[in-house]
Amino acid sequence: MKSVIQLSKPKIDIPSIILSTVGFGSLLYGFSEVGDKGWGDTLVLATLAVGVIVIALFVWRQLTMENPFLELRVFKSPVFTIAAILSGVTNMAMVGAEMVLPLYIQNIRGESAFHSGLTLLAGSLMMGIMMPITGRIFDKYGAKRLAMTGMFLLMAATAPFIFLTAKTPIIYIVVLYAVRMFGISMVMMPVTTSGMNALPMNLISHGTAVNNTFRQVASSIGTAILISVLSSVTKNNMPSTHMVKTLPLAFRDKMINATLSGYHAAFIVAVIFCVIGFIITFFLSSKKSTTNGGAKA
Repeated sequence: MKSVIQLSKPKIDIPSIILSTVGFGSLLYGFSEVGDKGWGDTLVLATLAVGVIVIALFVWRQLTMENPFLELRVFKSPVFTIAAILSGVTNMAMVGAEMVLPLYIQNIRGESAFHSGLTLLAGSLMMGIMMPITGRIFDKYGAKRLAMTGMFLLMAATAPFIFLTAKTPIIYIVVLYAVRMFGISMVMMPVTTSGMNALPMNLISHGTAVNNTFRQVASSIGTAILISVLSSVTKNNMPSTHMVKTLPLAFRDKMINATLSGYHAAFIVAVIFCVIGFIITFFLSSKKSTTNGGAKA
């Protein structure tokens, strides 16, 4: 295979690895513990604070190094920055919901992990089919129209999950999830390509690394937030344990309602992610392609 960019052999910066591991790890741990301990817990606040401080040190180190571990100067490009943020928010809405929905199918509906996987299969196939199609549409119309339409579909298909019940038809969930993934396919690839096209050739590899890192971190934080909200709301709505012996049937119903409240709250947060992403699409460039040395889709 012919190399399309100049190859280099940079040395791994050990302090940067330590800072990134401690910073992002502490931040994610803090978010993940909110569901059990609450936002006012000392451990949660301490780990979040440590995460923010260490990440700030990591950013400072990258900006002052001649050959940084992660080239953050790519964010000097407004087009790339907006594209990266939108990709991150979209990933938060996508991955977070992908974690919550199977929990609903298994915990509320009593289905197996196999059946919950099958429920999400249509959405995955939809995304796979649409990816090359949206690539060709991007070449013709640009990223802005695609992203706006996709985020609107994602937002519209996520909102009905707020009203899930214990008897919501499975086919209803399958169709809505497929529409969500259809919308995501209209956002992810075109927006990522648009951001990469805005970078000069010598920053393409750095842009890819930064974009992938940003999306993975955003996905992890989004998942942690949704699971934390789900756990926290469910815990706060749990019935008193003394009902187990006195009113067992009523206790069971209240348990289900409390769990459903948690899922509703989690999907409300997912909708908020979608709304934020939809607003960001208005700041995308309406040009079909930016060709500062980048590659077209």
